[in-house]
Amino acid sequence: MTRGVTGGRAGRAGGALAVLAALGLPAGACGTTPGTGPGTSPGTGTATGTATGTATGTATALQSGPAATPTPSAGSLVAGRYQPLWPFAEEKQARDWQESYRSGGHQPWHLDAERTALSFTQGFLGFTGVDQVVERTVTGADARVSVGVRGEGGGRPGIAAVVHLVRFGTGPDAPWEVVGTDDTTFSLTTPRYGALVSSPVKVGGTITGVDESIRVQVRSTGSARPLGESCCASAGGEDALWSATVTFQAAPGSTLTLVASTGGHVAEVERFAVTGVRVAP
Repeated sequence: MTRGVTGGRAGRAGGALAVLAALGLPAGACGTTPGTGPGTSPGTGTATGTATGTATGTATALQSGPAATPTPSAGSLVAGRYQPLWPFAEEKQARDWQESYRSGGHQPWHLDAERTALSFTQGFLGFTGVDQVVERTVTGADARVSVGVRGEGGGRPGIAAVVHLVRFGTGPDAPWEVVGTDDTTFSLTTPRYGALVSSPVKVGGTITGVDESIRVQVRSTGSARPLGESCCASAGGEDALWSATVTFQAAPGSTLTLVASTGGHVAEVERFAVTGVRVAP
């Protein structure tokens, strides 16, 4: 979640790699050419309109972004305020993608907020069952894409998370970057967004549900496997508190994605939330 900045926030490797392989895409391919879009922050950018829609088919995950190993530095913030979670670890990678896109049209999916959100969910987090775009809202350089699981009996898909994306860099072809998720009935509020953390890290929030089993993972752009994992915290009730402690290994200064997920009633993963933090020096 991107709590503390705005109201929004910013798997399993085997499933993700299988999806990528089915598409004929290299699992470690780098987004070294995607574009550049309006570099203004969501609060000051010029709105280009709002679009909403529902998906009727099953979406497939795209390849993950940069193949580089997690950078030891914090890198640049997105729009000067958000943690760069995926697919680019820093602005230089986004610029490299722009140059490649401009010269050869490589990986144009970086310019599509929906495809980026689904690729983050399925390819990076490994939640392959979350394969629907339920709705989207795009305003200037800011986008929120609701991803979900197929509804029972062909009904409307249930929303698993609202993925928050922001254009990374400058220019009309700036690529979309995932910076968090919006939290509703399932929140990840500890640690706070953008906090400095060390291992082990205590993770927590609130949840509304029955017989929930919460898995927590620590992930980083460029790593196919979780850097740490805790399973599973039992929770249930109305706005009930939940917490877990996760041990991980990561380079000081690197940006991490903390992921909490729950499911098991209708699908393996039915809801998830993420937040972005940095490893303390």
